[in-house]
Amino acid sequence: MADPAERAMNPIQQAVTWLNDPLNWTNPNGILDRLGEHLYLSGAAVAIGCLVAWPIGLWLGHTGRGGGVVVLLSNVTLAIPTIALLTLLPLTFLGFGEPPVIIALAVFAVPPLLANAYTGVREVDPEARDAARGMGLSGGQLLRRVELPLAVPYLAAGFRTAAVQVVATAALASFVNGGGLGQIISAGFGLSIAVGGGQILAGGLLVALLALLVELLLGVVERLVTPPPLRKARRRADRRAQSATAGAGA
Repeated sequence: MADPAERAMNPIQQAVTWLNDPLNWTNPNGILDRLGEHLYLSGAAVAIGCLVAWPIGLWLGHTGRGGGVVVLLSNVTLAIPTIALLTLLPLTFLGFGEPPVIIALAVFAVPPLLANAYTGVREVDPEARDAARGMGLSGGQLLRRVELPLAVPYLAAGFRTAAVQVVATAALASFVNGGGLGQIISAGFGLSIAVGGGQILAGGLLVALLALLVELLLGVVERLVTPPPLRKARRRADRRAQSATAGAGA
């Protein structure tokens, strides 16, 4: 019988072997297929989250009277467990598969998108607003031509946070047969640990690496769209936004 140290290494060795098998990448429902599904689910969810959260956050930030609404909406969406939505939505007209997964993940993406959109507009220099009004810009023109461009770094920060969270959470799609890299983990659990432990570990590693890659790529994008003088101010504002969304309900 193998000693404990050897048994502890077995799943790692199995994961390396499983990942090095070309058939596990190219076969139907292999890694490449599951990766495509994962990216589609995550991209669609974040896109829907942007369509919902950004207009609300930008408009409330423009009016300056929606701080409490932002906190409320963010806390409500954060309070709903994603796994609960994934369990309940398939029982509706959406059925099982991709639609309930996308909707559940979109709800999960809303809080950082909403909070950062609101904060980005509120952080615009009041003197810039006054100058724009002095030039005769209407409220809508002020939002489109002044506040929105200056809020882009904050929108990028919210997008980055939402995207990473959604990519990591999309692994739960396997609970409702929604596809994605989580199916690899789920299939591994369908086997005995002795046989499927390496596949489970490999699936978890793939999800973690994908989330890390998204974090790094969007971090570069966020830095590119943030002027150097605004980076320190934006980081301070991000901390305030996170405190508002995460701590207000405590």
